[in-house]
Amino acid sequence: MKVDIGIPEEQRVEIARGLSKVLADTYTLYLKTHNFHWNVTGPMFNTLHLMFEQQYTELQTAVDVIAERIRSLGERAPGSYIEFKELTVIPEAEKGGTSAEEMIKALLKDHEAVAKTARTVFPAAEKGNDEATADLLTQRIQLHEKTAWMLRAMAS
Repeated sequence: MKVDIGIPEEQRVEIARGLSKVLADTYTLYLKTHNFHWNVTGPMFNTLHLMFEQQYTELQTAVDVIAERIRSLGERAPGSYIEFKELTVIPEAEKGGTSAEEMIKALLKDHEAVAKTARTVFPAAEKGNDEATADLLTQRIQLHEKTAWMLRAMAS
């Protein structure tokens, strides 16, 4: 069925493509953060274990919101590891042991990267007068920048 929400098809497709990259980055970061939650060790274990749980829980909610926005635009949301790997800029976690400090630094870079990816979608959202996507992007950027700040404060 035709989508008639006031955004031309060409712009809806462009916005959805950009959001698909944000979705892939967010899902990959979710998986990495959950991995770190399970595998963190050391003197900061309890603090990081709980912090990573809060972060992956928020990311889990976010992937649903982003995917639903893509669907609202009339496009298919990517949903496989293969698709996410092709779309994301977030590197996978290394196999084996990663120190708590390395986890913090990796997640810091990743949150900054997701904020940058989200920013790249703004021109398409603005061109299509897509306030809903612009609002979603603003919220995501604020969250990732705040999380990066908090991780930066913990990094030495």
